[in-house]
Amino acid sequence: MEIGIGLPNPIRGVEGRTLIEWARRAEEASFSSLATIDRIAYPSYESLITLAAAAGITERIELMTNVLLGPTRNPVLLAKEAASVDQLSGGRLVLGLGVGGRPDDYEAVGERFDDRGRRWDEALELIVRTWRGENLDPGESAVGPAPLRPEGVRVLIGGMSEKSIARTIAWGIGWTAGGAPPEQVAPFVERVRSAWKKAGREGQPHIVALSYFSLGDDVTEASRAYLKDYYGFTGEFAEMIADAAPRTPEAIREVVGKFEDIGVDELVFDPTVAELTQVDRLAEAVT
Repeated sequence: MEIGIGLPNPIRGVEGRTLIEWARRAEEASFSSLATIDRIAYPSYESLITLAAAAGITERIELMTNVLLGPTRNPVLLAKEAASVDQLSGGRLVLGLGVGGRPDDYEAVGERFDDRGRRWDEALELIVRTWRGENLDPGESAVGPAPLRPEGVRVLIGGMSEKSIARTIAWGIGWTAGGAPPEQVAPFVERVRSAWKKAGREGQPHIVALSYFSLGDDVTEASRAYLKDYYGFTGEFAEMIADAAPRTPEAIREVVGKFEDIGVDELVFDPTVAELTQVDRLAEAVT
C-alpha cells in the first residue's frame, strides 16, 4: 500500500509559502501523493490552484484532490482547469471528485444543493467530452488544453452511495473513501470491486482512503481544535472525529495495517496542524 500526505490547505491561517515548502518536503520524503481537501464556505486554499503551485516545485509526486466539490463548479471550466494542472504537472493530477454534504458550500456560490447529484451526473459527462476535445455545440471550438492522456485526467469518485459506485464504474479509475474508518470502508471496497468486475472493467479499481493525523504532544491541542472547528457542523460527532485521529507513531502504523488489510491501495494522511515538522515526523513513522 502506498502512503500519501495531505497538504494543509484547509487549515485556518496557513501561509502560502508553507504550502509550497510542504510540497517540496513531501516529495523529498518519497510520499506517493500530495492531496488537498476541498471546501468553499471555509477559509481554505482552492484545491486546483494549490496543486498547480505544488506542481511547479515538484517533479515526481502525484497531485490529488481528495475530493473536489464538483457540482459547485461550472463543468467546462472545471475540465479546463483540471487539464491545465494535468499538463503543468506532466500528467500527475488525480482528480478526486464528490458532491459533498454541506449546503453552505453551495449557497456560497449560488448553486442548488438538493439536486446536486442529478446535475453532477450530467456534468461528469460534459467534463469528459471537454477533455476529448468534442465541440460543445455545432460550430464551437474545443475547450483546451487537452489532458496529457488521450482518455483524459484520471478521476477518482468519492462518496458512499450507490450513485458513487455507478459514477466510479462509468468515469473513474477508482474510488476514494474520504475520512471513514477501516471498518466502514471495508464493505464498500468490496461493493466497488464487485461492481467493477460485473461491469467488465479491466484490472482493479484504485482504492484510496484518508486518515487525519498529528504527531507530537506539542501539537495535540491544536490538532483537536482544528478538527472540532472543521467538523463543527456535525455537532457531537466533531469531538469523536477529533479523538479518532492517530497521534503517535504506533497509532499511525496501526492505521496503516488496518487499511492495508482491507485492500486499500493508497492511504493519505491529512495534517491537522500546518507545522512543517509534521511532514518529517510522518515520514519517520511510516518508514
